[in-house]
Amino acid sequence: MGRHGWNSGVGRWRLTALLGVGVAALALVVTLLNTLPGGGSGTEGTSRDGDKVHGTPTATPAATQPDVGWGFTHTQFSADEGSAAAVERVEELLSEAGGLPQIQHLMGWGADNPEPVEGRYDFEAMDLRVDFMRASGGTPVITLCCAPDWMKGGEAGVDNTDWSQASLETAPEREHYQDFADLAATVAKRYPDVRHFIVWNEFKGFWNDAEARWDHEGYTELYNLVYKALKKVDRDIMVGGPYLVMDSLDPRSEDASATFKGPWGAMDQRVLDAFEYWNKHKAGAEFVVVDGSSYTQDDELLPDEFAATDKFTAVGDWVRARTGDLPLWWAEYYVEPADGNDERKGWSETRRVAVQAAGMIAMVKGGASSGFYWNPEKEKGSDCPGCLWTPTDSRGGGEKLPMYDLVARFSQEFPPGTAAEEVPVAAADGSEVRVLATDEVILVVNTLDRSISAKIDGKDVTMQAYEVRWLERRAT
Repeated sequence: MGRHGWNSGVGRWRLTALLGVGVAALALVVTLLNTLPGGGSGTEGTSRDGDKVHGTPTATPAATQPDVGWGFTHTQFSADEGSAAAVERVEELLSEAGGLPQIQHLMGWGADNPEPVEGRYDFEAMDLRVDFMRASGGTPVITLCCAPDWMKGGEAGVDNTDWSQASLETAPEREHYQDFADLAATVAKRYPDVRHFIVWNEFKGFWNDAEARWDHEGYTELYNLVYKALKKVDRDIMVGGPYLVMDSLDPRSEDASATFKGPWGAMDQRVLDAFEYWNKHKAGAEFVVVDGSSYTQDDELLPDEFAATDKFTAVGDWVRARTGDLPLWWAEYYVEPADGNDERKGWSETRRVAVQAAGMIAMVKGGASSGFYWNPEKEKGSDCPGCLWTPTDSRGGGEKLPMYDLVARFSQEFPPGTAAEEVPVAAADGSEVRVLATDEVILVVNTLDRSISAKIDGKDVTMQAYEVRWLERRAT
């Protein structure tokens, strides 16, 4: 977080200081600025015209639809910076894939504090990400999280942003909910081609300590204010939430649901209660957003890493039974437990891609039409487990990696509205493969760490360990 930083502007004063007689006058001006609202060094590099349209807005195929398809989320490092050749290489990759939909957060994960002082804005880093999404032809999505420090009890000022995880994951204070909604409206005016907004991220900061449950009342109040503010900007803007983490637990846990469970574990009843409250009291929504992992809160893959992905199908069925025709998005999804540094690098890339493919298949079977891979991009180097492309710090960077091939092809073959078809798989092979098909293609995943032979759609198919295979088929 805070990757882009800011320019204090100290250098621009040095020439003036050399003028001698101007020093006293300059000091007086600075002093006066520091006494005015929104003035002084705490606003250096900011602007009052945050809602001024940035750059050249573009249109994407999914701009008017609540479904955007399968893409990825930008994290702290991405391809908007680095070698020009590498950045252009990634832009071309994405454009050739039809422009994958992309999420960028408002603050953090590569974006700086957008409003370090009330009424003073800094969108320089955000502008870079939006420019990249435009150049790559992707449908842009903005997750409205997180909040400037002054909205959550912190200190205002461009150099006072607290980028610690604890601070970033603090929700706005209730008296600043409307301020956050106003900031959301400013963002919508600045980027009029962004038509999809997600409100907040994972209920960060919305926990009721007194009752040991989620503060779904507080989140829903914030959500409704943001929803109304965005609709005032443009009634055709599409808004979604609640972006809850659909946690599962050991069924023996006291917080486990007694009714919503499976071989993969039991859902956390507190999460279900929070979702039900939001769904009942929301001001409106054009799509519904969830987040989650196939493993339990204790990092257990039950009964194994592939079967655990059935949780995504179960969650999708449960959500859609309560939200009707609202499109279902997975803002994040994880199939590989993280280590102590929140990194996922314990599996081979072949295994990682295979389990990811199984997870995406499970989400589609649960009714999801959109999903975003959390891209764990690195700033530099050659080792980047799970990344979509190699780091863009050098001219030779930005080369696609195996995970990119999966996400890009999946996005092309299973866009929103695609009717998934059943294909016959020999009974003896059913437990060894995961399959998703249209009338033109079949995605097959070998779930075993050894080669297999299976009969799929009437054809004999030999697959290597953890192989992900696309089989062409003729339309019937």
